[in-house]
Amino acid sequence: MKRAAFILALLVPGYICMQGTAAGKTGIAAFDNLDKNEDGLLTADELPQKRWLRFLDQDGNGSVTLAEATEGMLKLRQKGGSAPDSAPVKPASEDPALTEAPVVLKASEHGVGHLVPDLMLKDGRGQEFKLSQQLTGRQGIIIAFFGATCPISGKLGPELARLEKDAMARQVAMLLVCPVATETADDIQKFITAHGLKSPVIHDADGQLTTTLAATTTTEVFLLDAARTLVYRGAINDQYGLGYAKDQPNKTYLRDAAAAMLRSEAPLIAATTAPGCALDLKKTAAVTQTAVTYHNQVSRILQANCVECHRPGAVGPFNLESYDDVIENAGMIRKQVERGVMPPWFAAAPPDGQHSLWLNDASLSHQDRQDLLTWLASDRPLGNPAEAPKPRHFPEEWAIGTPNAIVQLPKPVQIKAEGTMPYQFVTATTAFEEDRWVQGYEILPTDRGVVHHVIVQVHAKGSDVRDRGEGAEGYWAAYVPGNASRMWPAGFAKKLPAGAIVSFQIHYTPNGKKTQEQLRMGLIFAKAAPKYVVHTAAVAHPRLNIPAGEANHIEVKEQTVPRDMNIMAYMAHMHVRGKAFKFEVTPPGGKSEVLLDIPGYDFNWQLRYDYAQPKFLPRGSKVKITAVFDNSDANPANPDPTKNIRWGPQTSDEMMIGYFEYFTPNNAAVAAK
Repeated sequence: MKRAAFILALLVPGYICMQGTAAGKTGIAAFDNLDKNEDGLLTADELPQKRWLRFLDQDGNGSVTLAEATEGMLKLRQKGGSAPDSAPVKPASEDPALTEAPVVLKASEHGVGHLVPDLMLKDGRGQEFKLSQQLTGRQGIIIAFFGATCPISGKLGPELARLEKDAMARQVAMLLVCPVATETADDIQKFITAHGLKSPVIHDADGQLTTTLAATTTTEVFLLDAARTLVYRGAINDQYGLGYAKDQPNKTYLRDAAAAMLRSEAPLIAATTAPGCALDLKKTAAVTQTAVTYHNQVSRILQANCVECHRPGAVGPFNLESYDDVIENAGMIRKQVERGVMPPWFAAAPPDGQHSLWLNDASLSHQDRQDLLTWLASDRPLGNPAEAPKPRHFPEEWAIGTPNAIVQLPKPVQIKAEGTMPYQFVTATTAFEEDRWVQGYEILPTDRGVVHHVIVQVHAKGSDVRDRGEGAEGYWAAYVPGNASRMWPAGFAKKLPAGAIVSFQIHYTPNGKKTQEQLRMGLIFAKAAPKYVVHTAAVAHPRLNIPAGEANHIEVKEQTVPRDMNIMAYMAHMHVRGKAFKFEVTPPGGKSEVLLDIPGYDFNWQLRYDYAQPKFLPRGSKVKITAVFDNSDANPANPDPTKNIRWGPQTSDEMMIGYFEYFTPNNAAVAAK
């Protein structure tokens, strides 16, 4: 049995269950060596011992697939004891620590980033004032809805009082709004007195403010900056909801957004649902639209969606921070927005009436796209400078903040001026005397213009580290266009073993001038051992065979999910012939479901698609990745349409990898290490 376990360990590709080791690549090679006729199956004659067929052949058809080998290895592991991270995996939907939180929304589809009109309001004493008057000398304003008789509003009352006090200390105003027409002045006053609130109160009985902001519940809050730009809308936190209550909130959405606003930065989460008493209002546009000018709308669209890359020192090829910048590049902006390639986001749009599944959905909302293109096609009015947004602040160096540690290439890599370069494989040894839990990382090139992508692996101290190819077994960290950093929520982290060796596989692209590059990886350490351990795994298809001249060649790879998994994100990887990519799953006894559809894959922008809420894949599910390749002469990026193409590491070769980021419980055995 020991020999059987050893051979099986080589056979198992581990595409789904890999956790950043080289075993997956080794498993592929071993399987291929035994598969003499290259049909993707192992018969009794091909196995080292014929009697193993009975153990491995799960469906009794006389042959063994990679998936069946995976199942066999899992059974052997179970007989020999559980793996260190094998605590029972609950679906995220059944884990209160993860699901008792409001749903994250695509912010631009709910008014975030828009100018809020300067409404004339009336408080409970009959005094009229404009919204802008509440912002005089202030850095922003919290508009907090409440229901005087709504039980969830009552539970949130103490936090409203704390927020009011903290906001006042930071020069942020607060406005309290009761949107329920049937509640009396006495009801409202009792609520205000009970919680010791001192901010101005509006009984929005006619629904003017409620309709303008498109508020949905009595617990929703709206955060505006000093220029009346809507910065955040949604829940105060996740402590209370319909049918649940927690001792402490896990997520402090409003406080986090306010802290980002005071730093002149965009919040990580800018819109959520707000569990509370629902408001029965007619549907309206989220934040009333006004006649579009550069100052009141277009500058905000660009600031929210474009300026992060299109500013001095960033990756964008030109600046879009001023009106003159926009006019100078208007033709290119219009072309790229109409083509749908800017801002870069390639996932298929959700069905009408459904929210986007993706936390990092960068696509323009329908309204923003329409406003921008309409303005570009007009005489491009500048508008009133008084309606301009506040300038955004961007980190001068590290987007994740100052790292706790930095791992850098030992010496610069010399980059030639023209042509192509083979992938570079460089290692760096860390000096940590004990294991570290990493909550976030950022890969920062010293010359962004020549770095296309980077795959980072972590190897145990003393390992024989070699270049085993591009991430077919998963990765520890990655840098690809549009994806340079990753910060996991509190309680989630990746493990960095003591004295680990870090390897960097780097794809450099010469850009016309000789240079040198010495990239760095910054690390943010978790303050304590995490509750959940993050892993990245892959489903890879190394047996590609793409015919010469074929414009729509389809390749498919299926893999069995060997354990219950909560998926956090996906990333697709192909080279320049890649045309489309799709992730699908069929649960045991269920129907096939599309997880992610990328109908227009772009090698220049290999994005990670982060779930707003984790997706549970039960053990035994069949994961399928489907890729379409264009190996024809109609593909302008095709190096040679006359060649049949196989798997290979260079851009002139091809790959087909579907990456899965998932988490597992960090049980006591792992946490104690």
